[in-house]
Amino acid sequence: MSFRGTNRHIMSSNIRVKRICEYCEMEFTAKTTVTKYCGDTCAKRAYKARKRTAKISESKKETKQKIIKPILELKAKEFLSIPEASQLLGVSKRTIYRLLQKGELSKGKLGSRTILRRIDINRIFE
Repeated sequence: MSFRGTNRHIMSSNIRVKRICEYCEMEFTAKTTVTKYCGDTCAKRAYKARKRTAKISESKKETKQKIIKPILELKAKEFLSIPEASQLLGVSKRTIYRLLQKGELSKGKLGSRTILRRIDINRIFE
């Protein structure tokens, strides 16, 4: 089927719909049923706002991953130092030392370094 030499009529719509702009919330008359914004300016501003929101959410996601990663690495270790144990439990180093003094945690020495077994830390919560 060829359109050469035929009159093709492009149909234009005479639809006029009262709408509220999704960006500035002003009333406007839309020529289509899918129009969301009152004009090009609001459309561009809404686009920039969407992009900004997407960047912020992506940044928050990356930050959360960076915060969680060390904790996951600590959970995988069998032996922990005092600072690592305090970071894992979310308590101060002094609290870990108190638990050691009370005998609630057992420790091992590696030279001058105090090492805690992960199993012993888990037993505190049983």
